[in-house]
Amino acid sequence: MKLPRQQLAVLEAVSADEWTTVDALTAQVDEKPATVTGAAFALEEEGLAEVRETTEQDPSLTEEGETYVETGLPEVRLYEAALDRGADEDPVEMGAVIEAADLDGPLVDIALSNFARKGYGEIEGGKVTANPDADPDGDEEAAALAALAAGKPVDDEAVLESLVRRDLVELDERTARSVRLTDEGVTELMAGVEVREAVDRLTPQMLATGEWRDAEFAEYNVAADAATPNPGKVHVLRQAAERVKEVLVGMGFEEMEGPHVDADFWINDCLFMPQDHPARTHWDRFALETPAKIDELPNDLVERVERAHREGVGPDSNGYNSPWDVEFAKELALRGHTTSLSARYLSGEQVGDLEPPQRYFSVEKAYRNDTLDATHLLEFFQIEGWVMAEDLTVRDLMGTFTEFYSRFDITDLRFKPTYNPYTEPSFELFGRHPETNELIEIGNSGIFRPEMLDPLGVDADVMAWGLALERLLMLITGFEDIRDVHGTLTDLEFLRSVEVEY
Repeated sequence: MKLPRQQLAVLEAVSADEWTTVDALTAQVDEKPATVTGAAFALEEEGLAEVRETTEQDPSLTEEGETYVETGLPEVRLYEAALDRGADEDPVEMGAVIEAADLDGPLVDIALSNFARKGYGEIEGGKVTANPDADPDGDEEAAALAALAAGKPVDDEAVLESLVRRDLVELDERTARSVRLTDEGVTELMAGVEVREAVDRLTPQMLATGEWRDAEFAEYNVAADAATPNPGKVHVLRQAAERVKEVLVGMGFEEMEGPHVDADFWINDCLFMPQDHPARTHWDRFALETPAKIDELPNDLVERVERAHREGVGPDSNGYNSPWDVEFAKELALRGHTTSLSARYLSGEQVGDLEPPQRYFSVEKAYRNDTLDATHLLEFFQIEGWVMAEDLTVRDLMGTFTEFYSRFDITDLRFKPTYNPYTEPSFELFGRHPETNELIEIGNSGIFRPEMLDPLGVDADVMAWGLALERLLMLITGFEDIRDVHGTLTDLEFLRSVEVEY
């Protein structure tokens, strides 16, 4: 019997009595793992060997786990600080121990939750008591972290599971293969197996000399496992944005463009947002340090906007009667919403005066200093849009939403009245999540107030909205956490597999 050299090397290296891993064979025959695996599968097809596949989990430290290897587990640091302050004899104020252990933020909760669990002591009435018989040097979790950091295995599955629950260790699944000789393989080896020289590729030299006519070519195992290709693709948010643009253009809208960094005048003042509104403090906006202010603003428009803020518009409006400072209006910041584009276009500043009817939209980023959670990030895409026409009503606005979302097969919409400084009436828009069945807020909308439109020189009704692209995507694809598609915690498998259907 004749076999290619790699197959013969593997056949001679494996045993009929015990399983040999591909990793061990790789070292023995001095070939790449893929070559050894291919040879093993070829031998299996010939009936000379068996290949067994098992799923193994390889533990590795998370970033938090690596930090604790360097600094120590929070509960161990808390215990050692408690001992230093004599908590093994008398209870010590918890605050003093925490400060001595140099713990803050989430580390405090982590330390306190594991302190009693591991028998390091007790916490009662705001005081810490340390167990003098505890042995932090024998902490099994700390020892396991150190072992993993040194590349050593951890045999205690209970400890490993605890570290996984604490997000200090993550388990990476991999397929492990082992090979064993069959009876037929033993028989052929005893009878003698010779090397069959086979070529694995056709070369220009073989074509030129004619050697290819007498060459024996290696067979390709098209069923063998191969690495999963992950080619580049358009991000699912960009797919969604392009689909939204197509839908709105098809509904007769034109696209707006404008700066991401803009003057507070365009971002807020033109929207009849009072300058002492909480959302305009440094806690909620990203202000620029250099340059700090815009050079110029249209003087006539500034005067009209200031007058609307101070006095209102028309006989039924009193304005805010609150401070208004043009220097504050000139301050530059990342736009907190793309309605700044609407203000620029409606005022005629961007593309000249507009006469009704008009329809405009944008799908652009906005930036807010929000608390990060499943539905909020510091930056997000907003679907901005407005319609200028005569005698618009809320029913027109609701009908527009019904038509728009129906293009994405979203029909279960809910509307709830709300308050906005720049629209009246106003309402929030909700859609039902396809997986959780919960109603989630997907946008805000209303009819622009006269106090906003009159200074801009608009003598018609304008209905407007700001919709969240990411939350539209939630309703389309069913993902539940905005961080799956944005930022450092993205779900790569989700991004590789999901598509926005057209």
